Parts: sequence; C-alpha cells; structure tokens
Amino acid sequence: MAQINSYLTFNGNCREAMTFYKECLGGELVLQTIGESPMADKMPPQMKKSILHSTLTRGDLVLMGSDMVDENGLVKGNSVSLMLNCGSEKEIKSCYKNLSKGGTATHPLENTFWGALFGDLVDRFGNHWLLHYQLPG
Repeated sequence: MAQINSYLTFNGNCREAMTFYKECLGGELVLQTIGESPMADKMPPQMKKSILHSTLTRGDLVLMGSDMVDENGLVKGNSVSLMLNCGSEKEIKSCYKNLSKGGTATHPLENTFWGALFGDLVDRFGNHWLLHYQLPG
C-alpha cells in the first residue's frame, strides 16, 4: 500500500528545525547538505551548508525536510498539519510539551468526545501539529 510522509520546507533553518524535532520525538536524523551533493558546483557558495534533504525516522514515523525553496520563496499557510498519533498518554504529554517550546500551544491536550486525548500547537518554526492518543477502553 502507498504511504504518505510529511515533507517540510524551510528557509535556511532546516538543520535547526529537524534537530529540534529529533530532540522532541527521538529517532535517527540524516542530513544531506547541498555541498555534499552532486549539485554542489552548480549552486552559489552561500548555499553549500543548506540542507538539500533530511529524514527523521523512528519506527513508522518519517518526517522529511529541506531548505530548497523555489524562486517564489517560502509561503506558509494553514492548509497542512502534521498529525502525530502517539502510543501512550506519557508520550503525547511529552511530545506536546517539547514541540510547543518556543511556539504556541493553541489547543491544550484534553479528553475528547471520541475517546482520545487530543491537542494542537504551532511550533517555533510555524508548523501546525495535531497530537492524538486514542485512550484505551
């Protein structure tokens, strides 16, 4: 079956953001700079430290990112959110606390009518996260 992964675009701070997400969520982070790629000689020198591609993986969680922005620049909107399905109450509380550092806790974690613990936030990089834990029972 096909799988969809989140791919985030940043404006020069992909390394910082992906490192932050690794600290919050755990997992293995792989970063490739433009300078390490075959396209290094075709890019301006100031872009050599920019991230061409990054992947954070932890089990089934895959989060990717890049500093590669087209000529129109980075345009952020509210049409995409990152849905994080957690495996325990402890995990959702920890992730919510960590991801909201420097950001905005827009909807604190609360028990919902559908039997879950749910909340959302905007992290310090402007990305919207939905956090969900289906309560047992």
